[in-house]
Amino acid sequence: MTTVATTTGSTVDPTSAVQQAAQSIISGSTNSTMDVNSLVSALVNAKVAGQTDTLNSKKTADNTQLTAIGTLKSVMSLLQSSLTNLANGTTLSSFTATADGNGLTATAGSGAVAGSYAVSVTNIATSQSITSGAFKTSDALGAGTLKLSINGKSSTIKIDSSNNTLAGIASAINSASDNPGVTATVITGSDGAHLVLRSSSTGQASAINIVATPTTPADDTGLGKLNVTSINSTTTTDADGNPVTTSAPTSLDAATKANWTQNAPGQDANLTIAGTAVTSASNTITNAISGVTMTLGSASVASSPQTLTIGQDVDGQKTAIEAFVTAYNNFISTASSLTSYDSTQAAGSQGGALLGDSMMNTIKNTLSSAISKAIGTGSSAVNLASIGIALQPDGTLKTDETALTNALTSSTGTVASLFNSTNGVAAQLNNSLTSFLQTGGIIDTRTTALNADLSNIADQQTQLTAYTQQLTTAYNNQFTALNTLMSQMSTQGSYLTALFGGTNSAGALATNKS
Repeated sequence: MTTVATTTGSTVDPTSAVQQAAQSIISGSTNSTMDVNSLVSALVNAKVAGQTDTLNSKKTADNTQLTAIGTLKSVMSLLQSSLTNLANGTTLSSFTATADGNGLTATAGSGAVAGSYAVSVTNIATSQSITSGAFKTSDALGAGTLKLSINGKSSTIKIDSSNNTLAGIASAINSASDNPGVTATVITGSDGAHLVLRSSSTGQASAINIVATPTTPADDTGLGKLNVTSINSTTTTDADGNPVTTSAPTSLDAATKANWTQNAPGQDANLTIAGTAVTSASNTITNAISGVTMTLGSASVASSPQTLTIGQDVDGQKTAIEAFVTAYNNFISTASSLTSYDSTQAAGSQGGALLGDSMMNTIKNTLSSAISKAIGTGSSAVNLASIGIALQPDGTLKTDETALTNALTSSTGTVASLFNSTNGVAAQLNNSLTSFLQTGGIIDTRTTALNADLSNIADQQTQLTAYTQQLTTAYNNQFTALNTLMSQMSTQGSYLTALFGGTNSAGALATNKS
């Protein structure tokens, strides 16, 4: 027999409550201790309990499925992430670049090919640094402009009484919004203060040039001494006496040398790779060896020559394949949990949230099929077992580390065939996962349907709540009318007893002798 909670916190058996109400009416009692609120609540709840339970059960079931599908979608997304680069060929075309000396590092990217190269570095690229002559720290250098130029870019800085000290000029240079690539500082020594300028970029083309223009040349008190002309080429003559201009590390012209000292020249890196001369304004060289980025450090000069080797990234490929195996096993474990059956659990809790679910079965069967089948036909057919990855009875994969390493090292053709980007195992899995996870796919369709059902359940619960309130009002009105009637009947009964008498009294009429 179903019992329902009342507004007073008690539990009332609606059938018993109705029987008590009927007995009260039959006996004519007007002093009943019946809890009318509990009775009304019991009657209403008894009428809507079945529908309430049904809606709550459906809501719980829908939310349980949504949670399960969210978990499934998460592990499938992780699986797809783990195999994306295996599917598109990026992983198997990856290379490593290693040098056997010091000061040279390299990375191999798209377009790299295996090979070894002798690299000899004559000098690395440096940036120009120059120091002015000495000034007093508080010297005002007059008014005018400084035009700084580097490699085709320039900035004109106004100099006036607010910034015409060395410190003010250094600050103005550093804060210029169109600074062409010069950093400035002031160094104070025993002979006075010096303005030190440094090019932000390496290479001969990044030479510093300054045109100082005093507002009133006759009143110039030092601004004119900041003129800089840098030279980054040399001119010679050939056998026929014709001038030949070649690039060279930066230097200062004669006039500039009167007021400035070059601390470090701006120069390009000079090296040979497999006997071919290479120059670069930067110590990061990207266009010398196809697909390879080289970075030079100062130690590379002393360590020359050295050998740069480009080879298959076996460790990276192995890591990627093992990550895929782990992600697939995680999917299998999750799928097994969601479709499990445990007879030891209470009824209603024995099956997983997606036990017997057609969507789950479709996904699991499709992915398992891609894992187990061979790529290619006949003697050229290969599968995961060909590279040391065995399918276990529970559907998971187990990796033989040694066999996988050997395959990546000695059987690259087998690995390439298994993971080819057209119909390889990773490509097939990726295509299936994309289909399942995309908008409008099997998972999205199920999720949309469940959310729509939950919305419908919420609407029905709202309607049921309104109906419950209507029933409560109606029952309360009926019991109010009943109590009023019973009260009237009791009053009339007392009057008749007083008039005609009852079991223990004769009544007023019985004693009236007239």
